[in-house]
Amino acid sequence: MPVIVRPAAAADIDDAYLWYERQQTGLGEQFLVAVSAAKERVAANPEGFPVVHRDTRRVLLSRFPHALYYRISGQVILIVACMRGRRDPRRWKSR
Repeated sequence: MPVIVRPAAAADIDDAYLWYERQQTGLGEQFLVAVSAAKERVAANPEGFPVVHRDTRRVLLSRFPHALYYRISGQVILIVACMRGRRDPRRWKSR
């Protein structure tokens, strides 16, 4: 199944990348590798991750305290947010 990253989620990923890169050179790249691996896991098994709100599912990133929130829409997977675990969930629920 193809994975599409919505613009708001892409902005979340970019923001997190920049934050990690400011903390330590190369850490942002490692974050992007973790995001890519999570997207691959979702593509391989879209229904294998828990529903956290209505039809939105969550896959946790390895090594980073972030998660990708996604919905299955027909034959596509839509990534709607990439959020740190402690962020207010209302932020992604409105997407």
